[in-house]
Amino acid sequence: AATKEMQDIAIKSAPNAVCLVPEKREERTTEGGLDVVKEEKNLKLFIKPLLEKKIKISLFVSPDLEQIKTASRVGASIVELNTGTFCDLLLENKKDEYEKELENIKKSADFGKSLGLEIHGGHGLTYESVKFIGAIPQLSELNIGHFIISQSIFDGIENTIYKMRQEIDKAQNK
Repeated sequence: AATKEMQDIAIKSAPNAVCLVPEKREERTTEGGLDVVKEEKNLKLFIKPLLEKKIKISLFVSPDLEQIKTASRVGASIVELNTGTFCDLLLENKKDEYEKELENIKKSADFGKSLGLEIHGGHGLTYESVKFIGAIPQLSELNIGHFIISQSIFDGIENTIYKMRQEIDKAQNK
């Protein structure tokens, strides 16, 4: 979260990178991502001392061109595109809608890459949804922690990671 406490921790520990996400449910995490456009001024102030420490900044955002453009403007070098809407629509088998959302994610990934941003994706990814999202060549990282940990209860962590890696590799080799 873009709070003073988190900023102090990041400055003190100087990690390679931080990913800023909404902290409170009403901040739209599952519905979107950070509202970078609305919070542009605050995020610039929050990010400035982190950049001075050479910490890479990632912002978790909706696949929305204006959010991505503003993320670049505030100093992010990475955007993580929220794939949650796509994953929900796929799960609900709403083909026309999930295909449209997938195209939106692809367009957003292209746009972000054209701005020089590193592009990540995550939220709600499963074995099924990663077959689509993993095939987007602009994505250099996928964040799948929740599914992997949850599925590992049934299949074990090693088997779950192995199967997810296989699905990603198949998607990338299409």
